[in-house]
Amino acid sequence: MITKHSPRSNIQAACRGFTLAELLVSVLVVTVLIFMFSQLMTNAAAISRTAHKHIDSDTQARVVFDRMALDFAQMLKRTDVDYYVKGPTNYKGHGNGHGWGNKKKTGQLGSDQIAFFSTVPGYYPNGAKSPVSLVAYRINEGNSSDPAYLKLERMGKGLLWNGVDTSTNLNNAKYPIVFLPQTISGIANAGKMWYAAVNNDNTAASSDPDYEVIGPGVFRFEYYYLLKNGRTTDIPWDMIQRPSQTTLTNPDKIGLNDIEAIGVAIAVIDPAGRALISPTTLDDLASDMTDFKTFSGRGVGGAKKIGDLEAGWKTVLENVISLGQTSSGSFCPPEAAKGIRIYTRYFDLKTL
Repeated sequence: MITKHSPRSNIQAACRGFTLAELLVSVLVVTVLIFMFSQLMTNAAAISRTAHKHIDSDTQARVVFDRMALDFAQMLKRTDVDYYVKGPTNYKGHGNGHGWGNKKKTGQLGSDQIAFFSTVPGYYPNGAKSPVSLVAYRINEGNSSDPAYLKLERMGKGLLWNGVDTSTNLNNAKYPIVFLPQTISGIANAGKMWYAAVNNDNTAASSDPDYEVIGPGVFRFEYYYLLKNGRTTDIPWDMIQRPSQTTLTNPDKIGLNDIEAIGVAIAVIDPAGRALISPTTLDDLASDMTDFKTFSGRGVGGAKKIGDLEAGWKTVLENVISLGQTSSGSFCPPEAAKGIRIYTRYFDLKTL
């Protein structure tokens, strides 16, 4: 028996559409696919932003350390010239023990300073070429309105050898390199021409045209010594072998002969993160990063080991990211703190 269909029934079968349930399922599938794609793009953008932040910080740290490497490599390694380096006495550039929960006190600096003579070119009056320079590094901690505030600065002040110009007139722009017993800080007192090399305050004398910003994202600078006996310390000589030593020249003129290398640690924030943090908050964050003198060593008997300081700084950043504030309660956007990176490099001085 042959069943015949009417033309009308054939047309109805050909025109049959989707049911409401099918449409709903289709819309749901498309929505899920769009959501997954948008999440993928969002994650990719976040990863890209983080990568760019790290690239910016990595590049800046590399520039800073390469410049330091040149300066240290050509440092005058002699026992008859002075070094303005951290030590137990006659030194103002030490952080003086500030640390997490123990903010900077009046007269203290958050970061270290260093000044020494090096046979690298420096700024010199009238554009003349200088055979030796007074090199100095510091984090500008003077006036918060200064564009260089909380940025790493480098000084390269061109000098002459003693004998080329023997004038010691402090107003003389051709002041020569000095030999002991004269010291760098000795001709850097208030009103004298090297004041800014060893001082970092809110006075006009602390602003020197020979300083230039070398690390605009570097807001924390700390250094310490790796001695030839393997110990890390903030005293530039071997206290075990020289328990009576008080300075680099007293009682013996040892210079930096006990030092194997200088370790430099810096904290770098990317430009986008810096724009989110106020200068006060950034200063609080830098103050939370304890200095070498007070961080807790993890070695036997609390001895300080390579990497301990940097590990302490990393813990500070993890706390800020978790809590969204510094130890003093200053609000710090977690995303800005995530963009901060810590770097360390050791500069070999064993050829002294």
